[in-house]
Amino acid sequence: MGSTFGHLFRVTTFGESHGGGIGVILDGCPPRLELDVGQIQTELDRRKPGQSKITTPRKEADQVEILSGLRGNKTLGTPIALLVRNKDQRPDDYKEMQLVFRPSHADATYQAKYGIQALSGGGRASARETIGRVAAGAIAKQMLLKANGTEVLAWVKRIHNIEADVNVNTVSLSDVESNIVRCPNESVAESMLQRIEEISRDGDSCGGVIECVVRNTPVGLGMPVFDKLEADLAKALMSLPATKGFEIGSGFDGTFLKGSEHNDAFLPAEDGIIKTLTNNSGGIQGGISNGEPIVLRLAFKPTATIRKEQQTVDASGKETTLSAKGRHDPCVLPRAVPMVEAMVALVLADHLLRQHGQCNLW
Repeated sequence: MGSTFGHLFRVTTFGESHGGGIGVILDGCPPRLELDVGQIQTELDRRKPGQSKITTPRKEADQVEILSGLRGNKTLGTPIALLVRNKDQRPDDYKEMQLVFRPSHADATYQAKYGIQALSGGGRASARETIGRVAAGAIAKQMLLKANGTEVLAWVKRIHNIEADVNVNTVSLSDVESNIVRCPNESVAESMLQRIEEISRDGDSCGGVIECVVRNTPVGLGMPVFDKLEADLAKALMSLPATKGFEIGSGFDGTFLKGSEHNDAFLPAEDGIIKTLTNNSGGIQGGISNGEPIVLRLAFKPTATIRKEQQTVDASGKETTLSAKGRHDPCVLPRAVPMVEAMVALVLADHLLRQHGQCNLW
């Protein structure tokens, strides 16, 4: 079962939703990187349950324990082990679902593939697994910032059919964190909040789109053919729970343009740096970063586990119905924002180390 991601900057996550804890082993982080350890907890707090009225009411402090890899606040270059212990497990909430498959969840496919599965909360298929990703991503973000001033920032762009217009060049973290929806457009955020609450009251759920920008990206990250930067970003982001679509730059809208309209014209070089007039490529050309902001979007489906009664089958294939209990987000997007940032940062950190190993020999 694949639980490891990355080449040089590698993470391996472990743990189940209602087990003893969730964690990550980060291997390949360079030595002598001075960390703000508190920033790891800050990122986990952005992801944790129970943080607002539109998230699952599960109460978890998600307090991180750093077990290895640091001396004081500096990395040793050895594996960094991070652990968050589960405190508010309620496996009894899932008793009636142990022999009944939740529609559009991982229950049926896990059972068909492995013949066994964690019966409480989805196990490894739970979004709680992303604790390890966010913790490791917090370290990756600090490494990128110190190395190149690179910033990774994501926000909620659309909830259901309510979409916000956001300026990717000026949006800030304080804008994103100004409301519980994590949409930097305040007026639209209020409409999104009302829509989530309305759908939740009906026992249902909704999805949407998260947008992300990477600023001050080094030129030259990514490789031709199979290790293109956007290909690795797509894999990383589509490995997050509930994701169903990825696009970068102009994305699918670019298919409506002609080449003469879509091409990013080059501007005269200043101080040896080549810039483009537009950024339809989303900061990546030929699989390699060109120094322009990387702009991408990720689609999340509605939360699969809902209170509304649904038609389904049990483990023997017999028809039945299910009204799921337990504690679930009516919309995953507000808590998924730090998850998106983490996966983008992990990909960039890995490619940064690969770039230094391949291209800085002479």
